[in-house]
Amino acid sequence: MIEIIVTVELNGKHYQTNVIGYKEMSTEKIERLAKQQVFKQWGE
Repeated sequence: MIEIIVTVELNGKHYQTNVIGYKEMSTEKIERLAKQQVFKQWGE
């Protein structure tokens, strides 16, 4: 397991979130998880 810090843009603002995953995870999946986390916390 690894921890990755991802910056996500939502409504013109930048947010950083941590994603916990495996080394074999694709970049697309990591980005999708990060966007979901940010939207859950800061989305409308």
